[in-house]
Amino acid sequence: MRPGMICLLFAASVLLGGCVEAEPLRSGPHPLVHLTAWQTYWDMEGGRNDYDLLRKKMDAISYFAVAYDENDALYVPEAVRAMAETYKGKKIETYLSFTNDIVGKRRLEKDRELLWRLLGDDAALDRTVEGIVSLAAQFGVRGVELDYENFAKDEKLLQRYLVFTYRLSTACVHQGLKLRIVLEPSVPFDAGFAKGPEYVVMLYNLYGKHSGPGAKADGAFIEKTLVRMEALPEKRAVAFATGGCLWQDYGLFGRKSGECRFITEREAVDLAKKHRVMPERDEESAALHFRFDADGHETEVWYADSETLNTWITLAANRGISSVSIWRLGGNVDLGQVHNK
Repeated sequence: MRPGMICLLFAASVLLGGCVEAEPLRSGPHPLVHLTAWQTYWDMEGGRNDYDLLRKKMDAISYFAVAYDENDALYVPEAVRAMAETYKGKKIETYLSFTNDIVGKRRLEKDRELLWRLLGDDAALDRTVEGIVSLAAQFGVRGVELDYENFAKDEKLLQRYLVFTYRLSTACVHQGLKLRIVLEPSVPFDAGFAKGPEYVVMLYNLYGKHSGPGAKADGAFIEKTLVRMEALPEKRAVAFATGGCLWQDYGLFGRKSGECRFITEREAVDLAKKHRVMPERDEESAALHFRFDADGHETEVWYADSETLNTWITLAANRGISSVSIWRLGGNVDLGQVHNK
């Protein structure tokens, strides 16, 4: 065959190949996964309702969350103490979640300066480890969940964090506690994490208040992050989020001019009914979305329902993930329809 003909056929094959549409993301059968869910201190009633719907499929629950006060002392909301009483005696593993939020006259979330004070030198770091393990033991939980965030861009702080996780892991073993470490998807997974803990990577907030409209996760984002996660030690787990986000008057080229906030699935469903719109399912993410005009504003909503969660779980489980966490209990319509296999 002449060279010119070969080039022509190659070009045609590329063009035809580009016309083949990707298969829509769908749920389906998958290997069994262990399900964990977060119960938050600000939605106790909704959380209990969702727990009742999902409890037969759940293996663990995480009490969210312990923070710090303005003097860098551990702060436990009364609702978290109430959680411990609510779930005491139930046949489910319990974890106490620790964040780097500051609660006081002014609330600070994911505070990096706090982490420097907690982890900056060995003496402070050891006190932090001791405080966490001691409080978890007092609560009688099965394990500790570490949910410190916003440190990975500071290389020196990242190294202090790694030292901290090694020491915390050792202390948990000595105390007979399990350890779950929650990581943002932007963390460098090849940084040198300790073997032993379960690493839970947050597969959400692909789109949110920091961006324009879109799903909290999609197939490409999940696949890409799962590949990067191979650098982490076993056991590797993922977390998916319920609910979604609302964008009002999101302008051309990302010019924001209106409200942007997170919403629950229940809020999204109620908005769709109120404005008589039918949500559509996005093929790349399996998330639902809709738009409406009201009071001179254009609003766009993206959110996850049980089918969205099942689709994301199916993708992760078929890529070797055996443990999935759900953020969060409360505000959902049909969380009981989420499958663990």
